[in-house]
Amino acid sequence: MGETAIDNDLLLKSFYAEVSEVERDNEVVRILSCFKLNAFEYLNLPFDASPEDVKKQYRKLSLLVHPDKCKHPQAKDAFSALAKAQQLLLDEQERDYIISQVNAAKDELRAKRKKQLKKDTASKIKSLVEEGKYDLQYERSEEFQQELKLKVRELLTEQEWRRRKMQMRISEEEGRLKKDEDEAKEMWKRKREHEEQWEGTREQRVSSWRDFMKGGKKAKKGEIRPPKLKTEDPNKSYVQRPVKRG
Repeated sequence: MGETAIDNDLLLKSFYAEVSEVERDNEVVRILSCFKLNAFEYLNLPFDASPEDVKKQYRKLSLLVHPDKCKHPQAKDAFSALAKAQQLLLDEQERDYIISQVNAAKDELRAKRKKQLKKDTASKIKSLVEEGKYDLQYERSEEFQQELKLKVRELLTEQEWRRRKMQMRISEEEGRLKKDEDEAKEMWKRKREHEEQWEGTREQRVSSWRDFMKGGKKAKKGEIRPPKLKTEDPNKSYVQRPVKRG
């Protein structure tokens, strides 16, 4: 009788271990299938969750998918995704950015609903009579929350695309400026090399110019020039050529 009770306990523990492992694997799959730009989705939290809610949910889910306890091959990736999501939602600037997109999404959905109510007289009258309670009730519904989730995805995607395009333009402009800078540096480098080369040949050029200026006035070294013939009249300044006698 006692052995049967022990066997049942072991079977029960084994069963719960299997169920727990399935739950862990399912959570890993859920996390890795989340929309990458929305940190609230990773932690499976509503958009109005507080920073304290974020910390509590992170502790809960991180224990569930921790690589030391979860055997799923991508448990480490899921664990890292949760850590990044918590970091973003605890960063005031990052959190405010996501919330701003949530508010923009709500405004678009409210405007869309307002147009729909104009066509539905009964719903419009009910909305006016209940002084906003009808709209508030709708926004708490699962239908609205799902629409809001999808609209937030859409807006976050658009903003991320704009950011990437702007970054591409900035990179292209930085590349163009870098190219202009490199070309300017190369031009000045060539100019300096030319000036240095020109200065290096200065002595040679000066020496050559001096030799050129001296040419015709003095005999070159080692050259013998014949004596000038003068006439017998010392008053004549020109040289008389010798007369050939017969």
